[in-house]
This record gives sequence, structure tokens and C-alpha cells, in this order.
Amino acid sequence: MSDNHVTIYATDWCPYCANLIKRLNRTETPYELVDVEADSEAAAWVESVNDGNRVVPTVKYSDGTHATNPEASAVRRKLEELTA
Repeated sequence: MSDNHVTIYATDWCPYCANLIKRLNRTETPYELVDVEADSEAAAWVESVNDGNRVVPTVKYSDGTHATNPEASAVRRKLEELTA
């Protein structure tokens, strides 16, 4: 099983993605980053959980839950929950 509890589905041109990543990096919050423009399976998953829309950032957690455009604080809280 992967040690990554947080996977961020993003694009390199999305300002919301850049903001989330910047805020997580500031607190050294670990995550895996997947570019939905380079990974068609990832893009399909994002669309499947967002009513057919490719909304980024979409975050998938190791417990199978996900969040669309979450605040960095919410991602950190969920990570704490997953690693407790």
C-alpha cells in the first residue's frame, strides 16, 4: 500500500491548484501530485466525482473519500485523521 494519504489532481495552469500546493508546501504537508492533462485515467476519475466536470484541484484521500477545491487547512486536518 502507498504511503501517500493525499493525492492532488491538478493542472499546471490552475491558480486554485497552485494556491493549494503552495499552502501545503509551506507546512511541509505530504501529498502526491497528478496532472490530469497528462493522465487520462486521472482526468476520468476527476470527472466521475464532479458530475462529469474536470474540476481541479480535486483531492483523493487514502480512505477513499475526496474533496473538490478544499482549503489547505481541511487537507491537513484530514491527513491528521488518516495518520492518527
